[in-house]
Amino acid sequence: MTLVELVMSIVIIGIALLGILSVINLTASRSADPLVQQQAIAIAEAYLEEIVLQSYGGGASGSRADFDDVDDYNGLVDDGVRDRQGNAIAALSQYRVSVTVTPMVLSGSVDAKQIAVSVSGPGVSGLTLVGYRADY
Repeated sequence: MTLVELVMSIVIIGIALLGILSVINLTASRSADPLVQQQAIAIAEAYLEEIVLQSYGGGASGSRADFDDVDDYNGLVDDGVRDRQGNAIAALSQYRVSVTVTPMVLSGSVDAKQIAVSVSGPGVSGLTLVGYRADY
C-alpha cells in the first residue's frame, strides 16, 4: 500500500464519518419532538374530558373550582396548565391552554355544544382538540 492510497482512504473514511455524524446529530436534536407533541395532546385531552363530563347548561360560576357546566369553560385561558381546582402545575407552566364553547344543532334537531381546546407551548403551536356535548 502506497502513501497516496493511504491518504485517499483516510479522506474517504473521513467524509463518510462526517455524513454519519451529521445524521446522528439531526436525529438526536429532534428526538424530543414527539414527546412534547404527545404531552400537549395529553393536556388537551385532560381539559376536554373535564369539560365534557360537566352538565350541559346552567348558571354562571366564578372560579374554575366552581365550574359546573360546559358554558362556564367558554373563554377559559390558562397560561400554564392548571388542575380542576385552578392550582398551577409547575412542570407544565410553559404551556398555554384556551377553550371555546360554541352552541350548535346536530342532525337538524339535537342541541349540542362544540368544545375546542387549544394548546400551545414549546415546539407545539395550533394543537386543537374538538369534542361535543349533546343535550340529551
